Amino acid sequence: MFSHSHPYKPFIPSNATKLIVGTLPPPRFTTGELLPGDVNFCYGSRDGQLWPILDRIFKLNLIFENSNSAIEQRKQFLKNTNIGICDIVENCKRTKIDATDLGMQYVVLRNLIGYLKEFPKIDTLLFTGGNSKNGPEYFFRKHIKQYNVSLQIVDDSTPKIHQFVLDNRIIKTVSLTAPSGSANRAVGSNPDYKEMKKKNPNFNTIDFRVLQYQQFFL
Repeated sequence: MFSHSHPYKPFIPSNATKLIVGTLPPPRFTTGELLPGDVNFCYGSRDGQLWPILDRIFKLNLIFENSNSAIEQRKQFLKNTNIGICDIVENCKRTKIDATDLGMQYVVLRNLIGYLKEFPKIDTLLFTGGNSKNGPEYFFRKHIKQYNVSLQIVDDSTPKIHQFVLDNRIIKTVSLTAPSGSANRAVGSNPDYKEMKKKNPNFNTIDFRVLQYQQFFL
């Protein structure tokens, strides 16, 4: 079996108020076999949409290449906006070497509650996916059971919003539509997307995510 370990430590600025939480980058980031256009940093896959979405929201003029400059651009943005990244999966095993969440087996989770205690200004978790099996919200629910913590629904529409209490502070979670091509089918079936597409035939799935994400990142 392939041992798929997260290649990056959590990147959390000291004054972070928001935390991006996903699962694992594609296996090539673990083996170091990056492709042209990849960035050797969290969510750096050339096929991923998180950084293109943030680039549009914040007008960052990001570089999309395997260079130190591209990495530093992203780190500086996170510091400037008090946003951290702490994916919840530390490592897993795979029988097939791919990036699917469902393919993860024998999953070892990071202690996200520990990081929330270490960084007390964090008040929002931004999940890059929902509660489907092996998604970030799914694993977080599993993780917090050992702390007798549970999520309480705040808004059941898309994206779903929950909250929980930790050390007398309320922390909100937002389950964003995943910034990956595999989630495009779900976006395409979303009634709001269909309505926007009807009004503007040029409207696409990334446009939809930009509108969704900017509500919670800005």
